[in-house]
Amino acid sequence: MSDPSPLTTDGLVQILFGSSAFQMLNAGRNLGLFPLLHQQPGLTAQEIGEELGLADRPTQILLLGTTALHLTIRQDDQYRNADVLEGMFADGTWDIIEDLIEYEERIVRPAEVDFTDSLRANTNIGLRRVKGTGTDLYHRLSADPDLEQLFYRCMRSWSRLSNPVLIEKADLTGVRRVLDVGGGDGVNAIALAQANPGVEFTVLDLPGTVEIARRKVAEHGLSDRISVRAADIFADAYPGGHDCVLFANQLVIWSPEQNVRLLGKAYAALPDGGRVLVFNAMSDDSGDGPLYAALDNVYFATLPAASSTIYRWGQYEEWFAAAGFAKAERLPGGRWTPHGVISAVK
Repeated sequence: MSDPSPLTTDGLVQILFGSSAFQMLNAGRNLGLFPLLHQQPGLTAQEIGEELGLADRPTQILLLGTTALHLTIRQDDQYRNADVLEGMFADGTWDIIEDLIEYEERIVRPAEVDFTDSLRANTNIGLRRVKGTGTDLYHRLSADPDLEQLFYRCMRSWSRLSNPVLIEKADLTGVRRVLDVGGGDGVNAIALAQANPGVEFTVLDLPGTVEIARRKVAEHGLSDRISVRAADIFADAYPGGHDCVLFANQLVIWSPEQNVRLLGKAYAALPDGGRVLVFNAMSDDSGDGPLYAALDNVYFATLPAASSTIYRWGQYEEWFAAAGFAKAERLPGGRWTPHGVISAVK
């Protein structure tokens, strides 16, 4: 359940200036403040300015912002990173966070100015900020190779952040072959293949995307266990020979009707007893959280596709039943991102 604490004026300030708060984080990343304090904790403001090549005024502005936001900590005129940031440097996830900040800066921010219009129109108005044709982000990316490269690099980082949940919760006991529908550059199939040596995978996605996946699979030495196949996941039949179908970070993109259609295609491709696994961020059935899902929905409402959203757990159970599946099981991740796996059986 979400935190029932009432809104305070300090909380209202953080909401009112939320964009400015992100800019402080973004500037700290772009200027190298956080890596600097990781390598040299305890620097003074003057020393930080000298190391970053900033004059006194911008140094004070930056440090006031990062310290008020608790990204940095000031003690006796010396600065260090917040413990949570140091933990990310220690466990190797800071480079993931840097990618996510760049993703927000270059992909999400230009489109989110259309959030209100997207709500009024009930469609992804922010897509007009991306050149190309097509009604969803994924078909437009090929028109901008630099943006496409950034998108899939950052999607890989999002997956690296959440994939421990997928690996832990996706039970592949007794599974021989998994069809990864909309598998992108193969990051999820690669992670699961490494964790499940006896299982084979097929990544199914658009032609331009599968070429990226094929390279990634080869780089990891898994070409003998992960095959790649180009297809339109709505128009084309799913290949047979798989006893599990995985939708990883996929069903948040489409409408409920489209999701039932995709699950129906999975049902048709599976043998009796076959499993379907859905992995992505989930919102609470109570409709009041978590905060991560609530705020991430600004992106989903404005950019990916006309009906993108972070759905509630219960909606997946309804769609499973509509597609013919039974024995739905919820497996929350229990981490700071609201990712989880929900499964069902044919």
